[in-house]
Amino acid sequence: MDKGHDLTTFSRTISASSLRGRLTKLTGAPLRPVAARIHASIDFVPTKIPRKRRLQTMVVAVWSVLLVTSCFAFLMLCSIPALWPFLVMYLIWIFWIDKSPAYGNRLAPWFRSLKIWQYFAEYYPASLLKECDLPADRPYVFGYHPHGIIGMGALATFATEATGFSKAFPGIKPHLLTLTNNFHIPLYREVIMSLGISSVSRESCSNILSSGPGQAITIVVGGAAESLSARPGTADLTLKRRLGFIKVAIQHGADLVPVFSFGENDIYNQMPNEKGTTIYVLQKKFQSMFGFTLPLFHGRGMLNYNLGLMPYRRRIVSVIGRPIHVQRCEKPPLEEIERVQRLYIEELTRIWNTYKDEFAKTRLRELSIVD
Repeated sequence: MDKGHDLTTFSRTISASSLRGRLTKLTGAPLRPVAARIHASIDFVPTKIPRKRRLQTMVVAVWSVLLVTSCFAFLMLCSIPALWPFLVMYLIWIFWIDKSPAYGNRLAPWFRSLKIWQYFAEYYPASLLKECDLPADRPYVFGYHPHGIIGMGALATFATEATGFSKAFPGIKPHLLTLTNNFHIPLYREVIMSLGISSVSRESCSNILSSGPGQAITIVVGGAAESLSARPGTADLTLKRRLGFIKVAIQHGADLVPVFSFGENDIYNQMPNEKGTTIYVLQKKFQSMFGFTLPLFHGRGMLNYNLGLMPYRRRIVSVIGRPIHVQRCEKPPLEEIERVQRLYIEELTRIWNTYKDEFAKTRLRELSIVD
């Protein structure tokens, strides 16, 4: 009886020692080189970085995750029963009462002028280049190109005063337009409306342009389709069949102003998604279902330069070109819309050819209007 017990104990000891040895071999040998290779491939930020640059990075990081953190904060508020009546009233206000996203009447100049937006623009850095004056005696439709992954240059130029828009164009009140669904997100909607951002719906365009001279809307023309082709060194614009913004401009007698943002496509890298690939098919399917798409992209992180979802520090220069004057017509014929579009494309092409050697030195190919 004692011998059997001793034998069992001995066997367990041998088994435990053997298992421990095998685990040591598994965890010790292969993982160390892999970890070393991963560590070597990441370009970490130095410990000594100027305070101003850290603030710039922090502001861009906060903005990059603002939508997600707004949803999280609202869910945290929902966990407090005492707040439920107020939250229910707030949701009713968002979905059925508040019409501000369709009128652009929540713009707060003081909020657009906060120092944090200066840090945001200086991060890239983002700047504005004005080609001519725009009199404030008429409305305007700014067409922004290219869309890029997110449109950070559009935000810095038209939704803040960080690049000096109001000083460059006194009397003009800009409204950057975005998807209507963004105004259904609690808390987040309050921030973007304070920046003057409004809905891109036809109703919103009409309401803003009709509210008086000097009112302006900025439409990122290429939309979700163009974001799928946003890659560093390229400028592939989805524009040929985009006639809606031109029709809106003619209906309200608003001058069309092309804007080309050099560097917008350079601040993120995107995974290969050529037409015909599975990724491309899934992205287009998602777009058809929800009205927007999800580019598979990457940038840098807060503590490294080559791995994360923050944009790279690459210069963005938004060149605001010469206005194309249009005659007001409530029901413009297709021929007139196409004529104005040709003038618009010519002006956009002129901007590219004028500044490409200065602001797009690392381009891989020339400007291309693909659709």
